[in-house]
Amino acid sequence: MYPITRHSSRLALRELTIDDVDAVHAIYGSPEATEHLSFTPRSREQVGVLVARSIAAASATPREEYALAATTRRSGELIGYVRLANDPHQPSAATFGFALRPDTWGVGYGLEVVRLICDLAFTGLGLHRLWAARSPHNVASERTLLAAGLTEEGRIRAHVHVRGAWRDSITYSILREEWESGQADANAAYR
Repeated sequence: MYPITRHSSRLALRELTIDDVDAVHAIYGSPEATEHLSFTPRSREQVGVLVARSIAAASATPREEYALAATTRRSGELIGYVRLANDPHQPSAATFGFALRPDTWGVGYGLEVVRLICDLAFTGLGLHRLWAARSPHNVASERTLLAAGLTEEGRIRAHVHVRGAWRDSITYSILREEWESGQADANAAYR
């Protein structure tokens, strides 16, 4: 499926372009934005490689990964990086993650992004299950995932090695039937 586009009232998901490197670096190079992620801030060169790899993955057949730009609809400005990847251990399932530029936090964009990801997964790709993991210290992510209708599943102990230490992850999931029944009204607004 290419190209991917999804819209909410304020945001859009679209395919990445090579022109997005600086905007993605504003997220992945930020100590604040990467505080709870599974890696430390990345250099512009590392982000350039990531964006190039993401663009290449978009043309793979079959497509296993969807790395997308989250942009504002009004200006088209990139404010987030989204990744949805097929889970090789579960049929018809995928994992996702996202990060937003810190100056856009606190206005509900995270919830809109998660709803757009769910819409892509269930109505666009026909998946059965979608899951995500967060740092135990990322309370904003916890609130966002729960508000989007995901269910907390549990803790993976010592799951991620970052900043010289092992860190747990808290996992969440949502099933297609839960999305369809619990998000039917919201879902209509995000197509």
